[in-house]
Amino acid sequence: MLRRAGRQPAARVLDLGCGEGAWALQALAHYPDGHADGVDIDRYALERAATAAAERGLADRLTLHERDARTYVPDGDYDLVLCVGSTHAFGGFAETLELAGRHVHPDGVLLVGEGFWEVPPPPGTPAALGVKAEDYTDLAGLVDAAEQAGWAPVYAHISDTAEWDDYEWSWTGSLTEWALDNPGHPDAAAALALAREHREQWLRGYRKVLGFATLVLRRHHKS
Repeated sequence: MLRRAGRQPAARVLDLGCGEGAWALQALAHYPDGHADGVDIDRYALERAATAAAERGLADRLTLHERDARTYVPDGDYDLVLCVGSTHAFGGFAETLELAGRHVHPDGVLLVGEGFWEVPPPPGTPAALGVKAEDYTDLAGLVDAAEQAGWAPVYAHISDTAEWDDYEWSWTGSLTEWALDNPGHPDAAAALALAREHREQWLRGYRKVLGFATLVLRRHHKS
């Protein structure tokens, strides 16, 4: 995806809702003279990001900001702005295109990861996910929304079922293993229950129903 985004070796990168910094750190590895700002409200995730940056020798090129992505005030425009799986921070896909898009240099790239309905969701599935059916559209509708907001999709990666499965098993499995390895911990029972509850929602609810697309977007140039 970073290859598809292009950009120069000294690219300025902004990751909104950066979590533990996986995208930002990969971008810094890809752009050897670049600098990245990562923004998130999760202090624990930012601590993990700082540790990972230090381990990879990238700490001097990553600046982390513990704040709401909606109120981040940047120092200038960015060559590449990322918001992958964090559009809820802005209130949805359309809002992300508008608000995150403000940080993008006129010739820059906005890279957004968002869910979409692969098939019409069965009754009860959106509620189990804590969303409404209209909160997501299908893939064509996602592309239409980007175009209507003034962005031209130049590439997209559609996560396949194997990717989804790996993601879901990895995090529910890690939580389950932690609970099994720490049976005396006061949070063990709750962790086990959370992993089981989410696994059920996924396997009986949105597996092969909810998809995920990561779009590489550039601005339409007005003629």
